Amino acid sequence: MDPTDKARRVWDRSAPSYDRQIELLERIWFTGGREWLGARARGRVLEVAVGTGRNLPHYPAAVTISGIELSPAMLAVARRRAAELGRPADLREGDAERLPYADGSFDTVVCALSLCAIPDPQAAVREMYRVLVPGGRLLLVDHVRSTWPPIYAAQWLLERVTIATAGEHFTRRQRPAVVAAGFAIVESERLKAGSIERVHARRPGAG
Repeated sequence: MDPTDKARRVWDRSAPSYDRQIELLERIWFTGGREWLGARARGRVLEVAVGTGRNLPHYPAAVTISGIELSPAMLAVARRRAAELGRPADLREGDAERLPYADGSFDTVVCALSLCAIPDPQAAVREMYRVLVPGGRLLLVDHVRSTWPPIYAAQWLLERVTIATAGEHFTRRQRPAVVAAGFAIVESERLKAGSIERVHARRPGAG
């Protein structure tokens, strides 16, 4: 099966239970990540792999929100969440590796806990660069390979199952792809024994 089709099926199956499953992890592992993203978002915001829309409550009122999601089932949950919040958002089905937007369409691109599972993360980051205006912001939060060897070993073992079943990686690191795409790093930090990374980068140019 094509990796993108496989990912779509995996996330369609996960959609009904995703929010329950992620809630505990967010409290103990991804703590504050969504708030960190929202505090830095500006202007026209595109969220890549918007999932069930868990970032929507954290965006400033002044931004305009667009979102792209591979899984129709996840997207349906995100649309319901946006409606319940009274938050206008243009949420579309689409592929992070081939974003359906013109060059320079957004001031901020956000991607949370998703580059770990996108089949070609380098292609996705290049697309994020393309759709940003010069000077635009890239904001990422993801789990990455730990700097502590015992955790890294556990991540490596876990991947033997998760890559095959869900295409999810635990020992990837996204920052090199960001730099390779031409972004300039503004700030970055690693938390939880280096297993969580937050990256704020900028597309060079005016702005």
